[in-house]
Amino acid sequence: MRAVFENICKKLSLQLEKNIQCINYSRIYGGDINDAFQLETNTGFFFLKLNAIEKKEMFEKEMGGLIALASANHTLHIPKPILCGVTGSHTFLIMEWLEKGNAGKDFWKKFGEGLAQLHRNNANCFGWNEDNYIGNLNQCNSENESWAEFYAALRILPLFRRAYDNELCAANDVKNAESLCEKFIYLFPAEPPALLHGDLWGGNFMIAKNGLPAVFDPAVYYGHREMDIGMTKLFGGFDLSFYDYYNESFPLEKGWRERIALCKLYPLLVHLILFGGHYYYSVKEIVEKYR
Repeated sequence: MRAVFENICKKLSLQLEKNIQCINYSRIYGGDINDAFQLETNTGFFFLKLNAIEKKEMFEKEMGGLIALASANHTLHIPKPILCGVTGSHTFLIMEWLEKGNAGKDFWKKFGEGLAQLHRNNANCFGWNEDNYIGNLNQCNSENESWAEFYAALRILPLFRRAYDNELCAANDVKNAESLCEKFIYLFPAEPPALLHGDLWGGNFMIAKNGLPAVFDPAVYYGHREMDIGMTKLFGGFDLSFYDYYNESFPLEKGWRERIALCKLYPLLVHLILFGGHYYYSVKEIVEKYR
């Protein structure tokens, strides 16, 4: 493996126009999709992701998402992507290394306000200028002026049909999902398309060395902003004050708490496709609750 890291450092040297040598590397555990490493060089540390060469496009899309998030907000820290490429049978993404710190007294205030600021970036249509990924699943982002149509046609129904094809749900589940999707126009309040992180669960943020929030691993698109809020509720990890500060900065429409499960449905379907198991029952419960 050392030859892989040395080759990456050679490419990094060309990118940064200075001699960068690999001193050491150590694996970082916790992810399910990529291999992650702290890369130590003569010029400092970098964060490195590795995967099979077939996943090159996935890293290219991630790099674009990080750049988009960084240019659209001034509060949340987004690790700077430095280089994406291939070496041998691997594809890689090199990013700024972030040191972990302790939460400052205004951490959740900055986090809530920062996400609200991000969501004030609007577009004319829901979607994105290209397809990308959530986890390692393709995420279709064809533009649509209607959130209800976008969420049904490009998020919920394709994954239900894929789950059925993979024998992860029954035909009746797909039929019930179709009935639910017809109600989206009445269930979601009308809002302009907001720039979303797209995968904002507790594992995709950290406390940076300066005590402020840093977010990463995006699946960006312009969507209903309650989608990011729902994602934060998926597995916990967000202090209740985060939602208070968000609402002070950019109030959510009345009834947002009752719609959280609707917004969880998409990421839960993603997890059902990727991991199967008990996620089926969570998905089924949401559909039956609203349909």
